[in-house]
Amino acid sequence: MPFRASTSNEAVILDDAAIRAQDQARIAQLRAQGGWRRVLLALALIGPGVLVMIADNDAGGVITYAQTGAAYGLGFYLPFLVLLGPVAYLVQEMTVRLGAVTGRGHAELIWGRYGRFWGAFSLIDLVVANGLTLITEFIGITLGLGVFGVPAVWSALGGVLLVGGVLLGLRYYTWERVALTIAAGNLIFVPLALMASPHWGAVARAFGSWAIPGGFTPVFLYVVLANLGTTIAPWMIFFQQSSVVDKGLAVRDIRAGQVDTALGVLVMVVVALAIVILTGTWVHGLPGAASMDVQQILVTLGHRIGPLGEKLFALGLVEAGVIAAIAITASTSWATGEALNWPKSLNLPPRVAWRFYLPGLVSAVVAAGIVLIPKAPLGFLNLTVQVIATIFMPAAMLFLLLLLNDRELMGEHVNRRWQNWAAAVIVGGLVVVNGLYGWAVVFAHSL
Repeated sequence: MPFRASTSNEAVILDDAAIRAQDQARIAQLRAQGGWRRVLLALALIGPGVLVMIADNDAGGVITYAQTGAAYGLGFYLPFLVLLGPVAYLVQEMTVRLGAVTGRGHAELIWGRYGRFWGAFSLIDLVVANGLTLITEFIGITLGLGVFGVPAVWSALGGVLLVGGVLLGLRYYTWERVALTIAAGNLIFVPLALMASPHWGAVARAFGSWAIPGGFTPVFLYVVLANLGTTIAPWMIFFQQSSVVDKGLAVRDIRAGQVDTALGVLVMVVVALAIVILTGTWVHGLPGAASMDVQQILVTLGHRIGPLGEKLFALGLVEAGVIAAIAITASTSWATGEALNWPKSLNLPPRVAWRFYLPGLVSAVVAAGIVLIPKAPLGFLNLTVQVIATIFMPAAMLFLLLLLNDRELMGEHVNRRWQNWAAAVIVGGLVVVNGLYGWAVVFAHSL
């Protein structure tokens, strides 16, 4: 159906609703036909959960996992990352229910239920966190393409053009399919880990011992926070709920959304383990490994597993940065559109909804520019961004819990008691770890 020329909110809403109705009609047709088309139905419903989890293994996450393995080897962090899988699922499953039941994005709900002050607070929180996270994506893109001799300025420019082209040129369904295709490249780290020929006995022992090489230090806490920040982050909540809404999922699709999210969590954890195993096997223990210098890790991998392995890792780093940048720019645009009552759908063309696309594009340009600053401490900057995401997360979780316990909004789909208790444990854990790190910074001699 062609778009109306009018730029009024009413016309925009009608255009968006018409396109979303077409997508929902296609899903309804597949659901009604049954048989082998149930496979097509399952594939059609896959999207928000897999995307948010694979995008969570972003360039910043890949670098963090690589730094973790290089500094700490096959110890504490292998079982810790497995433990974070259920944590990520619990948080993101709530966004599936919230989006499917209300048909509204996260920013729109906060703004509508809790007023302008808290709406503005959550939006600023998100936009700042997203902007910082985008910096790590362009770090990954420039470092990865640097292995192939591409100058950083061209890498950053190419990344902005690719992300902008995907955001501006595709409606939701096509955008999602293209993003899923790019996301499949995240799996490249699994064969790389196998190429490393790790000592599988040592891997198994790590799961039983939870050993902390070097002991309980401020640096260890810093890396714990960084791994938390790359597993659960505010942008993920906003992204998946808005994606569920833009996809047009309804209450009857909640189960499919839960399966979609669980599949994404499985891929996320497997890839994270693969990266830690790779660098924990080939980089840990070498001179300078504890410095967590990203470029040094890449060079070391090239020496240990050969040029092909280094180039495959670099390609994975680029893919991780691109897919996360695609997701995070969309998250920024969705949240801003929802909060300010602007157009808020990828189904709308730029000429109709230019205000919707602008925040995401501007954040990508700014992040790319920051990465090009000469002699920027990229490795330290990456870990710091992940830590900041962890600091911002408790506030995002509190809003999520308030909404999931609002019976007027959720009806019978409100959180169960065990879900509230589990979420409270997560929030409490984040607060405790943040507090311990703050204490360690101020009173370093006490650890």
